[in-house]
Amino acid sequence: MQSQKYLIYMYLLKARTFIALLIVVAFFSAMVPNFITPSNLLIMTQHVAITGLLAVGMTLVILTGGIDLSVGAVAGICGMIGGALLSFGIPLWGDNLLFLNVIEVSVVVAVAGVVIGMLNGLVITKLGVAPFICTLGMMYVARGAALLTTDGKTFPNLNGVEALGNTGFATLGSGTFLGIYNPIWLMVAVVLLGIYITKKTPLGRYIYAIGGNESAARLAGVPIAKVKIFVYAFSGFCAALVGLVVASQLQTAHPMTGNMFEMDAIGATVLGGTALAGGRGRVFGSIIGAFVIVFLADGLVMLGVSEFWQMVIKGLVIVTAVVIDQFQQRLQSKVTLMRRHEKKQQATSPLSEVSHG
Repeated sequence: MQSQKYLIYMYLLKARTFIALLIVVAFFSAMVPNFITPSNLLIMTQHVAITGLLAVGMTLVILTGGIDLSVGAVAGICGMIGGALLSFGIPLWGDNLLFLNVIEVSVVVAVAGVVIGMLNGLVITKLGVAPFICTLGMMYVARGAALLTTDGKTFPNLNGVEALGNTGFATLGSGTFLGIYNPIWLMVAVVLLGIYITKKTPLGRYIYAIGGNESAARLAGVPIAKVKIFVYAFSGFCAALVGLVVASQLQTAHPMTGNMFEMDAIGATVLGGTALAGGRGRVFGSIIGAFVIVFLADGLVMLGVSEFWQMVIKGLVIVTAVVIDQFQQRLQSKVTLMRRHEKKQQATSPLSEVSHG
């Protein structure tokens, strides 16, 4: 039947991100020596962790029909908060200083990311500001605050002092467990958390319901404001983790950390099949999209392609992904109509009438 043919096309379109990843790997394996070696794959996957962490939070936000343009800047200011705590501690009464260990610093930074995300959610839900405008404004606020922290300078040499008990920061971004870099384990944990939230909890059903039809969700009793505040807080949490990982890898906190990270996160999410209108998408798909974005970028670097052309190619890939997604939606609607028509034909066919008789 014709609908079955279109159904095959639709399944292929749904698997487009995985197919794109296979094409990218195959192409650069042929063009770049040692591209597919285990050590190189491990390093590139470590790079994926940065985009992947942001993509998980971005997926939840976009599923509700929102957008978060502030994640890159939030990563930057959270890295600066971590750098300040490790370098100068917390001033107490008199001239006393309290220095936190790495775990405590990480918790404080994560809480800061959650608070910033909650502010986004509150402004969007309580003041009625569009997500694009709200998070764009927060992007400028967070980036400016990060620059003001040190007048544009960095917090260098975040090795800590053993006597103060704040050493070991490098382990977070560069350490390994069972031969795999810690940021990869962190990404896996957050991905599993994101999948659990979206697939196994009432909150996940609320997220999809809001993105699918917010008015209907409100009438059904879904707590719209609480869900939106949660997804933006979760996105801020993911951005805070990225700020910590990048600062740990560089052993330096820079106020411009995370510049344009939001574009990679949105690109990975769109490539993974999440609809920008909300209501449709998967966390796992966004992670595959992150692999495509990062493997493509790393492969172009290995080929010696200039950074400017890399931006052009990445932009074309994202636009193409959106076009294919729109085509998939039209095809899915067409298949649905054709299958309904075929069922009606079968129900009214002579054989059907004889069997009923």
